[in-house]
Amino acid sequence: MEKIYSYIEQVNSAVNGFVWGLPMLILLVGTGILMTSLTRVFQVTHFKHWVKNTVGGIFKDKNVTAHTGKDDMQISQFQSLCTALAATIGTGNIAGVAAAIISGGPGAIFWMWIVAFFGMMTNFSENVLGIYYRRRNNKNEWCGGAMYYLKDGLGSKPGLEKVGAFLAVMFSGFCVIASFGIGNMSQINSIAVNVNSAFGIPNLVTGIILMILAGLVIVGGLKRIASVTETLVPFMAIIYLICTLIIIVINIDQLGAVITSIVKGAFGMKAVGGGIVGSGIAYAMQWGMKRGVFSNEAGLGSSVMVHSSSNVREPVVQGMWGIFEVFADTIIVCTLTAFAVLSSGLVDLETGKVISDQVSTALVAEAFSTVYGKAGGAFIAIAILFFAFSTVLGWSQYGSKGFEYLFGTKTVKIYQSIFVVFILVGATIDLTLAWDLSDTFNGMMAIPNLIGVIALSGTVMKITKNYVARKIKGKKIEPMLSAIDEIQEQHLKEVS
Repeated sequence: MEKIYSYIEQVNSAVNGFVWGLPMLILLVGTGILMTSLTRVFQVTHFKHWVKNTVGGIFKDKNVTAHTGKDDMQISQFQSLCTALAATIGTGNIAGVAAAIISGGPGAIFWMWIVAFFGMMTNFSENVLGIYYRRRNNKNEWCGGAMYYLKDGLGSKPGLEKVGAFLAVMFSGFCVIASFGIGNMSQINSIAVNVNSAFGIPNLVTGIILMILAGLVIVGGLKRIASVTETLVPFMAIIYLICTLIIIVINIDQLGAVITSIVKGAFGMKAVGGGIVGSGIAYAMQWGMKRGVFSNEAGLGSSVMVHSSSNVREPVVQGMWGIFEVFADTIIVCTLTAFAVLSSGLVDLETGKVISDQVSTALVAEAFSTVYGKAGGAFIAIAILFFAFSTVLGWSQYGSKGFEYLFGTKTVKIYQSIFVVFILVGATIDLTLAWDLSDTFNGMMAIPNLIGVIALSGTVMKITKNYVARKIKGKKIEPMLSAIDEIQEQHLKEVS
């Protein structure tokens, strides 16, 4: 088994270096910059509007949280957000932030912010396209995602029908494989390792229990997953945020030094981890961007698969939920985790070097222990349990949709069964390998998705301009909803 792991590591290392090289990072950030420009910096210029119509609407608009009927396979806007956040708010917000600081220094956090800022509009664009090109399957469930806007959007352009179809299959295949990495093994492994460290429970026992619990939820399909995540995600996020804020408040005198360290480290104004300045900038950028994408998944085309099941009609409305998703995941949760670690005294803010010998989630646990004592480590283990388990539930849906696209609706139960079994595998696999595999297939998923977003950027711009003119500027013009209805009616004819 060790020889097999070693071989996989060598192959994955070579592929990972290619996938996450400079061209890939340019493509990721470049797509975000393009969509930010085309939508006229929507995430800033219409900040009040998208906040009011997303998280603000939870308390004012019953349509945002209203559940659909038993026979209606749609889910509410809030459920779609919670299911998407369940998949994104996971180990990336704890272990991922720690890994970024250890490998890229405090400056990596700055580049996480940059990826998140532009990633808001990448995620926005994915959701707009997801709603625009979604279709019903023979179970009357909504199916949307990169595979559909690649096939039906990119494929509708002259001479690109086969290209669009090929990229759709390519994306779906990578999505299925990635679901076993980012959405399963890396998450479950983090749970097992931390539970074993904090409570002494064997990894195998943890794996068996989680496999049973996940199986009971996953086989129930999207509506059961959504009903679990809409309760679990807000609860775990609020508790975690309160605990991190307490650490930051206690160490408030370090806040200025933390911000200075992040900014200086991002631009190589000092060495990172004692290394030379040039490599410091490169590592800060690479690790900040990699961990940022792993955390919020903007550009992967993953969360759009669940956002497309929302009961909303306006593509831009669901697009705004995509903006909030990235904002909540990275700008809020990841930032507070980073500030809690950096203000704890475990990192030399002058050099960026981590003083502690702990790595990954253990570093965050030690940071919490500086305030909460032994309870800090136990709390992180429990937080990882809830965060990571919800991620597994969210990603099981993504993988199901990729598998459904490739092999048909009737085969989804086969995928779900295999996915549940791999939870047990994840509990015993090497953690480093699981994370490396996740990074690789994240990048491979992003490539066809970003090609689709860039190729259909004009469509996103037209839909957004139409919405802004009607809903924000109050102009009396025809909505583009009729075009969406025509596309979906055509899909229904194909299904029947």
